[in-house]
Amino acid sequence: MFYVWIKTFHLLFVIAWMAAVFYLPRILVNIVEAGDEPAVVARLQLMGKRLYRFGHITFGFAFLAGLMLWQGWRLFPGLPDVVAGQHWIDAKLTLVALLLAYFVWAGRALKRHAKGGSLPAARTLRLLNELPVLLLLGVLFLVLDRPF
Repeated sequence: MFYVWIKTFHLLFVIAWMAAVFYLPRILVNIVEAGDEPAVVARLQLMGKRLYRFGHITFGFAFLAGLMLWQGWRLFPGLPDVVAGQHWIDAKLTLVALLLAYFVWAGRALKRHAKGGSLPAARTLRLLNELPVLLLLGVLFLVLDRPF
């Protein structure tokens, strides 16, 4: 039962983090498209800053719960070793690391813009906004199929 609760919390926090991963770049698009409307840009900057903080917190909880699922059997004898001898987890963690790098890039772009820096064009940001969907698709496939 403990295992199911850990897995449930892991999924909850992953879903919350992915919402931030998907929406933060959209805020960047909106900032670029707001142009010379300082009130709109300021509001979007504030929303982005809060979302970035929220994303870091939810990623932290998702990471801790995932770590418990992955290595918890070492600390709690009742938990199963769900990835023993399997390598799909290596590919999954690589894709998660790429998602985290993407999220950090978007957050740093937001911070850079707040300090007067420029952002890529709206079209470029829209294209980049599709990247996490593909990475998440890979994660889901690996978790559900466990191909290797």
